[in-house]
Amino acid sequence: MPRPLAAIAAVAIVICGLGLRTLWDGPVAKYGGDALYTALIYLLLVLLLPRIRPWAAALASAALSWAIEFAQLASLPRWLQPVLGSTFNPPDLFWYAAGAAATAVAHTLWMARHTPRG
Repeated sequence: MPRPLAAIAAVAIVICGLGLRTLWDGPVAKYGGDALYTALIYLLLVLLLPRIRPWAAALASAALSWAIEFAQLASLPRWLQPVLGSTFNPPDLFWYAAGAAATAVAHTLWMARHTPRG
């Protein structure tokens, strides 16, 4: 995936996340935000490694999201809590996986349409 496209998609994800928090509250904003958070990590991986395969980016982004969630079981420094959260919530793990899977599907579909057949 070209880096400019990944960058545009990452910005779109941030805008969607901000819009989600602005328009809704409760579980929709919380769990939608979790999925978008992992989608953003996925796209940042694609920016760093443009040839990464969708399954590898999905596994890595979900694993990083899970690691951050499990780190909340320990005491994170206060300055990290606004970014990484402060409370472990088991349902978040599902939504991180869902965000990674949805982004991998979109990435795979994009590759199928834009990869030359020979």
